[in-house]
Amino acid sequence: MRHETETNTLGTPSQFGIDTAFVLFFLALEYGRAVRAFSIDGILMAVTMAMVLVLPYFLPSNWNAITFMSWLTVRSGVVLGGLVFGGIFSYSLGKVIPESLKFMPMTFLILASMISCYIQFYGLMRLRLAK
Repeated sequence: MRHETETNTLGTPSQFGIDTAFVLFFLALEYGRAVRAFSIDGILMAVTMAMVLVLPYFLPSNWNAITFMSWLTVRSGVVLGGLVFGGIFSYSLGKVIPESLKFMPMTFLILASMISCYIQFYGLMRLRLAK
């Protein structure tokens, strides 16, 4: 028998990393927008992106139907999409997009990170009944 708390309203298992995928996308978007050469901030952002790419797979969740390689493939696609859109965003600044929106990817990254942090802490500290 499946408990009601294990599924969300769509009937699919909950907490399979969609919140960290948004963080990963906006981090890749900011990386593609801002980093052009090898520098300390570029290296630190790349290491952070690698950690957000891999480590959420190991967070506790009720969703065990995905293998690590398929997880990594989907998340690598998110990173690649973010890098491409970041490059396009950087190129279009001042031409198509106003210069005042230059830091919008970082703003969305901070917002997505705060929401993801709240979701992860709630999932870890939520009370569970003993079986």
